[in-house]
Amino acid sequence: MLARVWSASIVGIDAVKVGVEVDVSGGLPGIVVLGLPDAAVQEARERVKATLKNAGFAFPMRKIVINLTPADLRKEGPCFDLPISVGILAASEQVSAHLLGDYLFLGEVSLDGSLRPVVGVLPIAATAEKMGIVGLVVPADNAQEAAVVEGLAVYGFKNLSDVADFLNHPERYKPVQLDSAVETRHDGFLQTADLQDVKGQAHARRALEIAAAGGHNLIFVGPPGSGKTMLARRLPGILPALSFSEALEVTRIHSVAGLLKNRGSLVRDRPFRSPHHSASGPSLVGGGSFPRPGEISLSHKGILFLDELTEFKRDVLEFLRQPLEDGYVTISRTKQSVMFPAQFTLVASTNPCACGYYGDTIAQCTCSPRQREQYWAKLSGPLMDRIDLQVAVNRLKPEEITQQPTGESSATVRERVQQARDYASSRFKNEQNLSCNAQMQSRHLQKWCKLDDSSRNLLEGAIRKLGLSARASDRILKVARTIADLAGDDELKTNHVAEAIQYRTIDRMQ
Repeated sequence: MLARVWSASIVGIDAVKVGVEVDVSGGLPGIVVLGLPDAAVQEARERVKATLKNAGFAFPMRKIVINLTPADLRKEGPCFDLPISVGILAASEQVSAHLLGDYLFLGEVSLDGSLRPVVGVLPIAATAEKMGIVGLVVPADNAQEAAVVEGLAVYGFKNLSDVADFLNHPERYKPVQLDSAVETRHDGFLQTADLQDVKGQAHARRALEIAAAGGHNLIFVGPPGSGKTMLARRLPGILPALSFSEALEVTRIHSVAGLLKNRGSLVRDRPFRSPHHSASGPSLVGGGSFPRPGEISLSHKGILFLDELTEFKRDVLEFLRQPLEDGYVTISRTKQSVMFPAQFTLVASTNPCACGYYGDTIAQCTCSPRQREQYWAKLSGPLMDRIDLQVAVNRLKPEEITQQPTGESSATVRERVQQARDYASSRFKNEQNLSCNAQMQSRHLQKWCKLDDSSRNLLEGAIRKLGLSARASDRILKVARTIADLAGDDELKTNHVAEAIQYRTIDRMQ
């Protein structure tokens, strides 16, 4: 007898509907799996056989052919264990098959018949309705994750026997309801890294506020111990909260990567990723035989923090250029090409030279001009062009170190950031895929960043003196637009442009 069960496979962060066809017929006992299965799917043959026996079902001692469609799509992972098990039970007439056409099955099975959670359930649930699926049958530990998506009946079970009983008596079961207490869970990171703890550094604090309000890339340059890393780690605390659609998109990426610590809860806090400087290019942009998201995609809608930027290999940093410009990254392999979103804010920190003390008021720099030139040669001009805010962070004075912090809290700054974002959103209401000033293109600059004669002369003088490229000058205009938004001004003024030019520290150092 033939039975067809629906499942799904992940390609990038999207789901593809997969049919699991099971044919139980005469012939020598054995199981054959077709349709480009990987090693984990091939191993399901013995795993499912032992599971069915231990769960109290009769395993048909006949020839079993399992075909995974479409045949040209590579199938990977243990998520097909449950649909294969259900297909064998339906083909051997041990469970009813009348619900199989409307539901999608996912899950790994243990040898005792229990169901284990799998990764990527959320993106599958998000696209299941478009597939014509009525509901999902998943392990209990995945149920809350799938229930985040509205309009889909989700059933979570702890073992295979419960799944069989559901197929035979569906009226006994009700769909899982999303636990609102779980759905709104936060990481608690924002409560521990408050901007109020920072002493002094008014210029750097102002740069953080501008970066948060406009989504601008930022680099801190200063000697060791000046607070560069501490400042960067407080940026997430002043960013506006994710909208539901943004949270769903971010959570889909983390689900595919297997990083959801609390299954069933949306990622409500903006991501903050801080890879070590020994990271490789593929670890940043993503990759693998079956492409998985890298650090830049895991930072989507959040922060990618590269501490000690000049310690990263130059060729690794060059991988960032295209995603910083386009907001996505395409991973191409022989058999497939996938695209991951990568709209992140790059935040970096570095010392001003190899010894770390160039320009310091206390320690003396021991580097020669040639050594400083070689040090900055690790960062290419095109990469630095894409960093809007380049801020010098000086060592604190003794009296600043001993005094109590007097700055504003993250909550206070976040209110101003939210107001500036709302101001920009009202301006972008008729624009698609434009949510902050850093994403503006040339046509947007011509429309919303018009300069008067005084501001134009100021910018032209900065371009000549600093040798700025057209891209760098455009980024000055974007920063000036954000400064104007924070001030509540509709038009750019000379003081907005002047402040934006001040955030080109590295250009002035060259």
